[in-house]
Amino acid sequence: MAATKASKEQKYDRQLRLWGDHGQEALENAHVCLINASASGTEILKNLVLPGIGAFTIVDGHKVSGEDVGNNFFLSNNSIGRNRAQAATELLQELNSDVSGNFVEESPDKLLDNDPEFFHRFSLVIGVQLPEGTCLRLGSVLWNANVPFLVCRTYGLTGYMRLVVKEHTVVESHPDNALEDLRLDQPFAELKSHIQSYDLEGMEKKDHIHTPWIIIVAKYLEKWFSDHNFQLPKNYKEKEAFRQLIRQGILTKENGTPEDEENFEEAIKNVNTALNPTKISSIVEDIFNEEQCNDITAQTPAFWVLARAVREFVQNEGGGNLPLRGSIPDMIADSEKFINLQNVYREKAMQDASVVSKHVESLLQSVGKTSESISEQDIKLFCKNAAFLRVVRCRSLAEEYGAETVNKDEITSSMDGADGEMVLYLMLRSVDRFYQQHSRYPGVYDYQVEEDISRLKLCVHSLLQEYGLNVNVKDDYIHEFCRYGAAEPHTVASFVGGSAAQEVIKIITRQFVPFNNTFIYNAMSQTSATFQL
Repeated sequence: MAATKASKEQKYDRQLRLWGDHGQEALENAHVCLINASASGTEILKNLVLPGIGAFTIVDGHKVSGEDVGNNFFLSNNSIGRNRAQAATELLQELNSDVSGNFVEESPDKLLDNDPEFFHRFSLVIGVQLPEGTCLRLGSVLWNANVPFLVCRTYGLTGYMRLVVKEHTVVESHPDNALEDLRLDQPFAELKSHIQSYDLEGMEKKDHIHTPWIIIVAKYLEKWFSDHNFQLPKNYKEKEAFRQLIRQGILTKENGTPEDEENFEEAIKNVNTALNPTKISSIVEDIFNEEQCNDITAQTPAFWVLARAVREFVQNEGGGNLPLRGSIPDMIADSEKFINLQNVYREKAMQDASVVSKHVESLLQSVGKTSESISEQDIKLFCKNAAFLRVVRCRSLAEEYGAETVNKDEITSSMDGADGEMVLYLMLRSVDRFYQQHSRYPGVYDYQVEEDISRLKLCVHSLLQEYGLNVNVKDDYIHEFCRYGAAEPHTVASFVGGSAAQEVIKIITRQFVPFNNTFIYNAMSQTSATFQL
């Protein structure tokens, strides 16, 4: 067993650094359903099979055609005429022996007619190159069953993704440039007495040059407070004056030149981030004010129980602050001083987490659940990331497509530039309309391209009219979409495949924040945009 664990760590080393053991475990326990093993579909699965998703099932009633083999790496000449789901599953499974692959030789519509609950069993469903009608039917089944649904499409030089998830909560959102949680503006008792134990004026040179910069900033902040009515340095001028104050503390040599004290330079460099006021972000405040946070029942997901427990901690023991994160950055200091300071933060974070743990326990008891139903590990992880919690709620496809509920403002405001990505969205919706009327996409037969242009133009106009959209779609786009003939070029499919797999992993591991809710890629201009539709 140990050998397989070690070989797994080696095999998945790079991704384990991204999402950790618990993220990998979530991935290995997931079962994803892919509808249609087209070029985009197999590209998405390839990017899920390689990092070790537990299982996948391909649903596809199509037979492999010559066109499929031309743009899909996971189909070969001798697959022609065979079922596409089966042929793709065989080749995809060769990528990773840890992954279990299954296939269903059936169209999604047939499954929706006969056994809609078939789709309830998956962690997530990915629908690729689906007609609008099928998308809406499947979307409604998955929405009611709370199964996340990712719609993906490659149409000529346009890539499209739509995430449909009722509520997705994220504890580990991994924000870029997150500021450290140092509390220098409101030091807790243990930190205060640790700072007090340093005497910068009376210490020897070797201790002076190895004092951690956090202590240096805290010491000079005490001086600053006594002269500035306990107000933090706020603007550039005050921060500059504060830096100057620290600079004066650098020791000088006998000839009067300053000593080379890198720890003081580090303190000066970190003034901006160190003086960031300790406060709760409006995003986290909003989460605390959600009704899910107020009404805890036996069915309440762990995220909301934990959010409520942290809110109670903030109101009672935390003095208005979140539990301490407990980590400090690397810095110039000798090992002993660094470890002592690190322990002050770490122990306080552990204390805070154990207080939150008591709140969790009494909340669980109040709804008749055992305290074991939320693990210590989860509580610690939640406390550590409490400043970065996120909740993503997408609208359903039915809301997006309904004439009464369509997001007209988003469409109109995004059509300011006639060549933005929004026009591609309107074109995709128009070719779907064309499909509903003609049971094929525009331009698939060369001899009909000219007639299809005028037919597609009618579809664009009827779409704009139905939604009451006063926007202009250039004829160039109508010509272009007919010229595409619903082709699925591999270069665009592989881009969509990479982007979609990334979002699937975010949803499954509950790490990083997925997009909300529509993503459009323009391969002509190499640009992309996200819209809330």
